[in-house]
Amino acid sequence: MTSVTNAATHSASPYRLDLSQHPCRTLLEGPTPIQPLPRLSQALGGVNVYVKRDDLTGLGGGGNKLRKLEFLVGEALAEGADTIVTVGARQSNHARLTAAAAAQAGMQCELVLTRAVPRDDFEYLENGNILLDDLFGARVHDLPGTADALAFALARADALRAQGRKVYVCPLGGSSPVGCLGYAACAAEIMTQSHAQGLSFARIIVPNGSGGMHAGLAAGFAALGIDPGLVLAYTVLAKAEPAHAATFEKAGKTLALIDPARRIEGRSIAIDETQLGEGYGVPTDAMREAVRLVASKEGLLLDPVYSGKAFAGLVQAARSGRFARGENVLFVMTGGLPGLFAYRSAFEGDHDDR
Repeated sequence: MTSVTNAATHSASPYRLDLSQHPCRTLLEGPTPIQPLPRLSQALGGVNVYVKRDDLTGLGGGGNKLRKLEFLVGEALAEGADTIVTVGARQSNHARLTAAAAAQAGMQCELVLTRAVPRDDFEYLENGNILLDDLFGARVHDLPGTADALAFALARADALRAQGRKVYVCPLGGSSPVGCLGYAACAAEIMTQSHAQGLSFARIIVPNGSGGMHAGLAAGFAALGIDPGLVLAYTVLAKAEPAHAATFEKAGKTLALIDPARRIEGRSIAIDETQLGEGYGVPTDAMREAVRLVASKEGLLLDPVYSGKAFAGLVQAARSGRFARGENVLFVMTGGLPGLFAYRSAFEGDHDDR
């Protein structure tokens, strides 16, 4: 177990959060860079698009869930756990990175995965994240889409405890208040980097699935005295109203772990549902266009479930004039690259005019 060592708590930073009272296992190599996307910015009419490269993390294929897992695995190890159990959809990025983090920490891992996305092609069922789960040594419990994954996970944890194992149960997406601390730290990291680069952002764009990244950023900004409404999330899992309620609750509980004297107002949680389409994991034309646009203009890869839909929202907002020419917008790239291989068929024939 180690302390937080990223830029969010560096003594030289003018933006500091003291998270030292929360156990943390370092899984990132350091702060992820903020980079400009000049060709894409030009293609979108002159809004200055930057990306926070949370896909550039080495462990387990990388991705944003590692920030949450630093605190979740830290807490698990502090409690003496030897096994971690978590839940997700079959192509869950969080499940894949939980398995990788558990392998690195010498813990057993069990994944309770539901077939919540209506896909039955071979690539989705057997490639992408699910292939990597097996390589990392995780035991996968394959449940139908209607199953209560968390109830199954809790029952499985009890069965393992009866065998003498010490089990830590991690919620969907790692989005407990403890897990959300990872993105509270990221809020301070973003402010430190933007201050050093002389940048200010009119908006920070993120996807919202289980809500932990959005909630953590909101809590972090609130703790720093910055308006959490700086963050605009495009929901990829639930409609805007339930997504707002869940994110607002998690943000408040996360902030209480950092500074109980501060509060977040509901109006500071901004969620847009226009890119959700038919539901979680279901491809949209706007997502496919966004993935191809970013790849062809900047050589960067968005995933089809989270960042693809959120970036589609950024594209639509830029084209409609919601973001002004010359305005700086930051997009948090969340990773999830293995998901592209699971969605091969979703991109077949979508760009035949090239």
